[in-house]
Amino acid sequence: MPLTRSLSVTSLTGLEDWDDEFDQENVVLFEVAWEVANKVGGIYTVIQTKAKITADEWGDNYVLIGPYFEHNVRTQVELIDPVDPAVKRAIDSMNSKGCKVYFGRWLIEGSPYVVLLDIGSAAWNLDQWKSELWDSCTVGIPWYDREANDAVLFGFLTAWFLGEFAAQCGEERPFILAHFHEWLAGVGLILARVRKLPVATIFTTHATLLGRYLCAGSVDFYNNLANFNVDKEAGDRQIYHRYCMERAAVHCTHVFTTVSQITAVEAEFLLKRKPDFVTPNGLNVKKFSAMHEFQNLHAQSKARIQEFVRGHFYGHLDFDLDKTLFFFIAGRYEFSNKGADVFLEALARLNYLLRVNQSDKTVIAFFIMPARTNNFNVETLKGQAVRKQLWDTANTVKEKFGKKLYESLLVGKLPDMNKMLDKEDFTMMKRAIFATQRQSLPPVCSHNMLDDATDPILNTIRRVGLFNGSSDRVKVIFHPEFLSSTSPLLPLDYEEFVRGCHLGAFPSYYEPWGYTPAECTVMGIPSISTNLSGFGCFMDEHIADPTSYGIYILDRRYRGLDESCNQLTSFLYSFCQQTRRQRIIQRNRTERLSDLLDWKYLGRYYTYSRHMALAKAFPDNFTYEPHEPTAAQGFRYPRPASVPPSPSISRHSSPHHSETEEDEERYDEDEEAEKDRQNIKQPEVAGTVPEWRRRSKKGSIDASNASTTSTASIASTTSTPSGNSSPTSSLVEERN
Repeated sequence: MPLTRSLSVTSLTGLEDWDDEFDQENVVLFEVAWEVANKVGGIYTVIQTKAKITADEWGDNYVLIGPYFEHNVRTQVELIDPVDPAVKRAIDSMNSKGCKVYFGRWLIEGSPYVVLLDIGSAAWNLDQWKSELWDSCTVGIPWYDREANDAVLFGFLTAWFLGEFAAQCGEERPFILAHFHEWLAGVGLILARVRKLPVATIFTTHATLLGRYLCAGSVDFYNNLANFNVDKEAGDRQIYHRYCMERAAVHCTHVFTTVSQITAVEAEFLLKRKPDFVTPNGLNVKKFSAMHEFQNLHAQSKARIQEFVRGHFYGHLDFDLDKTLFFFIAGRYEFSNKGADVFLEALARLNYLLRVNQSDKTVIAFFIMPARTNNFNVETLKGQAVRKQLWDTANTVKEKFGKKLYESLLVGKLPDMNKMLDKEDFTMMKRAIFATQRQSLPPVCSHNMLDDATDPILNTIRRVGLFNGSSDRVKVIFHPEFLSSTSPLLPLDYEEFVRGCHLGAFPSYYEPWGYTPAECTVMGIPSISTNLSGFGCFMDEHIADPTSYGIYILDRRYRGLDESCNQLTSFLYSFCQQTRRQRIIQRNRTERLSDLLDWKYLGRYYTYSRHMALAKAFPDNFTYEPHEPTAAQGFRYPRPASVPPSPSISRHSSPHHSETEEDEERYDEDEEAEKDRQNIKQPEVAGTVPEWRRRSKKGSIDASNASTTSTASIASTTSTPSGNSSPTSSLVEERN
């Protein structure tokens, strides 16, 4: 099944500005998500990083809607009085009827306005609202599913607020546009359509519910998408009610978007609707004025990680830290979906290769995945205490040595080295050395796990035998907790930690987008992704030779598990063979790709989807006409000039490199960077694209610039929708 393009997926579009024809003063944008000022997963990052560019574009007409949780509001939100009179009247009306609705500024970049809905204050309506949802949509919610119950409360409060806002605006009501993220916000969209509110709607799914559950069940998911009985699969996993909420929202919305092409294919088969747009996720990219600045940050953070390693491996520090590479995997603890199983197997094979080839490189692989723990491992804490004690001892001796040296030089004599250190100093140093001795191996896990015997990562480590032995060239550290600068163990924020590592490995089987490799790219750290992740597919589309730019794309779609492990092992081994200079050059290339992931580019996809939603919801005021564009030259980042043409781009077969040979490699950083900047040009265009126009108040069509985007249908399928049609099928025609 080919992964063809969907509407709007192009090489950085260069879509023409529509703002000249689009009066945003008369449109209010509400963005609704459970993760507004409430960090749960990746959607929080999407909304948080996109807020600035959206707030800059929409100004006071941009408002986020999310749930109210006091512990989040205390640290993230500044509560203020509503600026818009209509918003104030809507909030006052809801508060007077027993709800608790708050308004404020989210204290993030862009400082967007937020409306926070206290679902606890409306919990007494739950049974009534669930009954209404059943009567209007035939979607039943079981009493025991707390998350689904919260989604119902949040959805009804959202629809209530949108209805109140529309009513309070009166005759001069602006056009209302509401963008809903994920199934947890979907009930509000469904009710907005059922109640026929004057709202243009967009629904974005960042990952399908059923897809996540199916992939966790070790099935050949992507090659059997057309064969799944979606209703039965959802029922077997006891998520049928959630699936119905998600599917109903997808079929009710005016515009349906997903975050990647791979998820678009998945959504067409599982949710039975082809997405209108693919809206890739971006980041706020902060460029440094000089190229060497981010390299300096890498060196500083690496030094702090090395300090942790010195303590963790005390008594077994029989490897050279200057020749040690730091790899890591991070994210939600989904052992198979996130590829931790493949990564561990590849590390075991890499360990064998490094030992057989007598490599002087050592690899330390970090697993940053939160799991159930009860405290830090005592042995791990002891290691950091021993390291600190040794450092204090060395400083004490250094000060005494320095004082004696100073006094000797002051009187014009060279010091007698036999008298510089006395017996007390030697005794102190010997005690410090004896304190670093340990009988046990360095711990694999930094915390005490609650389910040590059944933990999949620990069980796999036991199976492959990566116990941090002295003969192992690959060491493993499992840190089952999110990183924090206040940690007594590894006092680094996640961003600092990533900057200090050499390679991020994310061989995910199910990854609708993949923020972790994207963050690595922005920070100039090479990463491994897969052709089943949105990020991997996106970068493969835009880069002629991803590997030379530090983007290793693992084939997990068309290869078996063992073949994928071998390919990942080859990626890791070839990276270990690189010299320090080669790694610096590769980091420079990787960092230059950050422009591809900047919201300044990717935010235009969201802008385009909003235009379509307004045209569908308010055809008398907005319209679009499809037309056939002329072909335009697309761009792809070329292979760097300093990389030899294929097939010699692969690393040397010998594990030993000639330093002289590497130093003569052709490389001009400024020249390469300028070539890449020049390659951001008009995209490749294919298929039918809409020509956007804005109707004047009299109904005539104003002249407008045509904005183009590529389109191609997702792979067609002969499979028919499941027997149970959408409970909101009567609304499907309205979205067109």
